[in-house]
Amino acid sequence: MRRIEWPTVALIAGCYGVWAICGLWLWPVAPVSALCIMAAMAALHSSLVHENLHGHPTRNRHVNEALVTLPLSLIYPYRRYQATHLAHHHDARLTDPLEDPESWYKARWQHDRMPPLIQSLLVVNNTLIGRMVLGPVLGSIGFVTSEMQLVRHNARGVRRAWGLHLASLAPVLALIWALGIPLWLYVLAVVWPALALISIRTFAEHRWHDAPEGRTIIVEHSPLAWLFLNNNLHIVHHQIPAAPWYALPRLYSERPAHWQALNHGYVYRNYWQMFRAHALRPKEPVVHPVLQQHPATPAPAPLGKQAA
Repeated sequence: MRRIEWPTVALIAGCYGVWAICGLWLWPVAPVSALCIMAAMAALHSSLVHENLHGHPTRNRHVNEALVTLPLSLIYPYRRYQATHLAHHHDARLTDPLEDPESWYKARWQHDRMPPLIQSLLVVNNTLIGRMVLGPVLGSIGFVTSEMQLVRHNARGVRRAWGLHLASLAPVLALIWALGIPLWLYVLAVVWPALALISIRTFAEHRWHDAPEGRTIIVEHSPLAWLFLNNNLHIVHHQIPAAPWYALPRLYSERPAHWQALNHGYVYRNYWQMFRAHALRPKEPVVHPVLQQHPATPAPAPLGKQAA
C-alpha cells in the first residue's frame, strides 16, 4: 500500500460506530430516533462501498473490501456491485438498457413485453417521489432476480460473491437480533429509507444525450452531499473516478464553467430544484429515446436496476 486516505478510514469507522451506538444505547430509550440515524448510516455505508470499490482508501482491493464488508443495508453483495458498477463506468454506454447495468431505461421491446401494471409502475418510478418509494423495491427485486439467474447458470464469480456476502451478512443479522430490533422493522425502517435516500442521488445522475459527457449530472449544492460523498458532482467523479470523495468539491470549484460545458449544461442548483420539477412529474420516458428496435430473439429483462 503506497498510501492510505485517512479521512475515508475515519468515516468508515464513524459510520459503523454511530450505527452500533444507536442500536446499543439509543434504541432502548428512543427507538424512532435510533432507526432514523441507523438508516442514515446505512445510506452512508452504501456511499462508502461505492468509494471503496473505486480503489479507496488504500491501494489494496482486498483491504478496501474488508473495510466495508458488513452490509448495513443487507441486500447487495460488494463484489456484484463492484462488477456491475465498474461496467456502468463505460461512459460511451451510459443509459443503454442493454449495456449499462444501472440504467432504468428500457428498450422498446423490453417495455412492450412487460405487463401493463409494471409499465405503469415504471412511469411512477420515474418521478422523484416514486423513485424514493418504489425504487428500492423494484430495484431490489430486479437485482436479486437477475442475480439468481446468474447463480443458476454458474456465471463466473457470482456464487463466490454471494457466498462472501452471506458470510458477511450473518454477523449483521445476529447483531440486529441481539439488539432486539425485529428484522421486519429493520428492513422497513432502516433498509428501505436508506435506499430511498440514495435514490435521491441516483434518480437524475444520468440522462440520455448524444454526447456521453452530457449524460452525467451536476448538482451544485446540497446538505446531503456528505451522505452522498459529494457524488452530487457526478460528472467530476465519472471523469476522474480515482479522485477521493473529499477532493471532488475542490476539483469542481476550480473549473465550474469547464464542467458545466463538458456535461452540456445538465446542472441543478440543488435537489430542491429537482424535487419541485419532478416530485410527481416523470423526468425521463421509460423507453430509451434511441434504443427502441426489436431484436429477433430478445432475452427477458429484469424488472429494475440496483439503486446503490
